[in-house]
Amino acid sequence: MATSTVEPDYRQGERCRLAKVMRHFVLILILGLGAWALWPREDAKAGSSEATREGSASRKYTIRMAPGLYMPGRRPMNLGQPLQGLYKVRDEFEKVFPDTHIEFTEVPVSSREYLVTQLAAEQAPDILNVNVEDVWQDIQKGWYVPLDDYLTQPNPFIPQGKPGSKEWWDQFKYQSITRGLGAPDGKMYCVTLDMIETGIFYNKDIFKRLGLQLPKDWTEFMEIHRKLKSAGVTPLLANTSDMADWGMDLIFDQLYNEILPGLDLAKDPKREVYLDGYLDWDELSFLFRQGYFTKRDPRFVSVFRELKTWRQYFQKNMNSDLTKLFVTQKAAMWWTSSYAVNRMVRDPDVKFDWGVFYLPAMTKQHNRFADGHDQVVIGGPATQLEVTNSAYNDTDDPKTSVKLKRTIAFLQFMCTPENTHRVVNEVLALLPNIIGAEPRPELAPFHEFLQRKYTTTKWLYTFDLRFNEIYRRMLDLYLNDGIPEGEFMEWMETNLKTATDTVVRRKQLDLSPLEAKWKELAPIRSKMTDLAGVN
Repeated sequence: MATSTVEPDYRQGERCRLAKVMRHFVLILILGLGAWALWPREDAKAGSSEATREGSASRKYTIRMAPGLYMPGRRPMNLGQPLQGLYKVRDEFEKVFPDTHIEFTEVPVSSREYLVTQLAAEQAPDILNVNVEDVWQDIQKGWYVPLDDYLTQPNPFIPQGKPGSKEWWDQFKYQSITRGLGAPDGKMYCVTLDMIETGIFYNKDIFKRLGLQLPKDWTEFMEIHRKLKSAGVTPLLANTSDMADWGMDLIFDQLYNEILPGLDLAKDPKREVYLDGYLDWDELSFLFRQGYFTKRDPRFVSVFRELKTWRQYFQKNMNSDLTKLFVTQKAAMWWTSSYAVNRMVRDPDVKFDWGVFYLPAMTKQHNRFADGHDQVVIGGPATQLEVTNSAYNDTDDPKTSVKLKRTIAFLQFMCTPENTHRVVNEVLALLPNIIGAEPRPELAPFHEFLQRKYTTTKWLYTFDLRFNEIYRRMLDLYLNDGIPEGEFMEWMETNLKTATDTVVRRKQLDLSPLEAKWKELAPIRSKMTDLAGVN
């Protein structure tokens, strides 16, 4: 039997009513979106935002900057008022250069895939905030502008007789740290506006209640962990990512320092002032070929055993909200950076006294490979501003580009003490790196930490993304009893072989000078014990 295609009257009525409701809904939605679009943003109400300024589109040069933490209009950690520092600096700069517009943008600079894509297409912001170790991986590609010629010239915004009036370089407070950021090719690619460092935040109330004193060495540090755990308190908050980065670098330095004179194969006078003994990718690659950083290297194995021993005192879930756990007093210590000071000072939920100390040294009594030297720092430069190849796209030639001159001028303008203070001290997190811009008193401990020597190497900033991803994943499994030590070390060795082969091939590294230095240092190594491979 054929089926009728004519709907009953009641269904037609339902459709009519539904259509009317949908029309009203769409109208309400359009009106609502219109009202939302016209409603002034919080940052627009607070100051001179992009939304309230006129005439910017007609200006000859537009400089795009990705400022990271200092993105105006944002409220870091959702505390305090929306940031206005860079808006004020931008407005003053544009009065000096009316033909130039500064535009602030947020980009995922932590994503190397994004950066590589944008830089290769010459679409990246003119000014980026990227860890300089990431920049070093790409210096041979011409994506970043060397800044040496500008740094050795006067900053035109500095009065005569003040630091910076002869050389821009002279403005930077932490000179050795800042100059130590020179790339392996001998050039400088970043302007370091401020500093960051890690530390152990601790709950003074819990320490007092349990009669605990700050540790003098690693043995006492571990004893504090044991006492806290016995008292039913989570001793330390940390995550796998930090262990793979900070933990690895610090313990590696503690256990390798004694034999470093026999392993440091390349010295750059410009960088050695701060990066004394720093092992770059070429040195790590060469040393790996000699048997170091393998399962046959007793120090390398010991580094991970130390991390594994330490792990038992952390929170159970490595993906927990560590800030919340510390603020709610669920743990006694928290290994994090100076960035957390902003919350600890401004969060009304913090109901206890707290302090910060640095990690203590390992002695031979704790580990036979340690020599008791002070722990090094692993932070240092925070906001590292680089100029990309987009900055001279007006002429495609950095020598003739007016836009590039304006870009450099804006960085110099930011580096006046007044403007650095406006930007950096608006957020209670980092220490200004410009003479005349004093840090907030709450950050004083981190200034003291920064007087220490820098780490021996940065494993997560040396090789490619593939190495980092495998390393993090396998370390997480190892620390959380997912795989045994032997299997983990096999993974590490295989991963490092691939990473070192890749970096040698991609960068066309010539290891022969390192081979010559290796032979020269043989008498020094002959007096050392527990070395790996052929010495």
